[in-house]
Amino acid sequence: MNASDSTGPDRKKELEDFDATKAGVKGLLDAGATKIPKIFVRPTDEIAEDDLNPTLSDAQIPLINLSQIQNAESRKEIVDRIHSASGEWGFFQLINHGIASSLMESMLNGVQRFNEGDPEVKKQYYSRDRTKKIIFHSNFDLYVATSASWRDTLTISLQVSDDLDPSELPSACREAAVEYIKQVRELVNLLLELLSEALGLKSQHLTEMECGNGCSFVCHYYPECPEPELTLGAKKHRDPSFFTILLQDQIGGLQVLHQDHWVSVNPIPGSLVVNVGGYLQMISNNRLKSVEHRVLANRTGPRVSAACFVTGRMGLSEKVYGPIEELVSEESLPLHGEFRASEYVSLYQEKKLSDKSGLDQELKIQETGGPDL
Repeated sequence: MNASDSTGPDRKKELEDFDATKAGVKGLLDAGATKIPKIFVRPTDEIAEDDLNPTLSDAQIPLINLSQIQNAESRKEIVDRIHSASGEWGFFQLINHGIASSLMESMLNGVQRFNEGDPEVKKQYYSRDRTKKIIFHSNFDLYVATSASWRDTLTISLQVSDDLDPSELPSACREAAVEYIKQVRELVNLLLELLSEALGLKSQHLTEMECGNGCSFVCHYYPECPEPELTLGAKKHRDPSFFTILLQDQIGGLQVLHQDHWVSVNPIPGSLVVNVGGYLQMISNNRLKSVEHRVLANRTGPRVSAACFVTGRMGLSEKVYGPIEELVSEESLPLHGEFRASEYVSLYQEKKLSDKSGLDQELKIQETGGPDL
């Protein structure tokens, strides 16, 4: 049994002391840490379980080229590839998606500048209040996870409203973030069309269901880690979203669990990674699959990423979702119940979803009413 297996007042105090610095993991390195604190060390049984899934070095997630998306015949081929990738892998990489590489680079540089900038500026954004539009913190699940992950996070939430005053954003990433968010939202609309068509529905079906009305931009900073074998940048999980669009730098570390093997998502310059979230698996009645993935810690760093989680609108007027009527029949009975995005996210963030399958807990949400965000 290692140090992270212990619980009790000592661990709670260590968590509180770390949180109180408001400096995140980067602050540990700035203070001269050469070993990771006990709160980041993974339980031995968790490490052993992951060892049961070896890494495949010669596999790669599907790559989809959108350059000919305006051509009807090519569009059908693209839709077929998205259907296959989303059903078999739950992941694919996009190239020629319409967002300039220079803007993507500016976005990543801005996130890095913020994390490596004045600690006092970062502290101004540090919070665990999920209702705030812009927050910085380390580990959303710090007090409920078995061990902390080696990363810090800046979140820009557009889940309740699209209203975003640029002056609210950190100056280090403000200009790039405003333009990047605008262009990614356009890509979200295109992907909603393509995913609708992949399900055999009219192209506006998911849009009319308001799946793309709300989103959250989650920008991760993974500092270099002195003991990467003892921790992770992000633990094994499925995303609480319809789908996620990920911009990552060239460091690497993202892995997808495919057929009981970990497959590394090797960065391709100019590409974006798209993965199916739990919501889309549920409303597609399991036609499309949300799969587990993780991010390794690394002695090389920092690794920087920016993920757009497409969640639908949350708040007083949010929709109730369930399996799409057109995808349900006597031969294909509904496999999931109805759910609200805010309820699912709350359970996810409080670690009340099953580690094995976070997709069946919506039935329990119906029974309990679920906690509010």
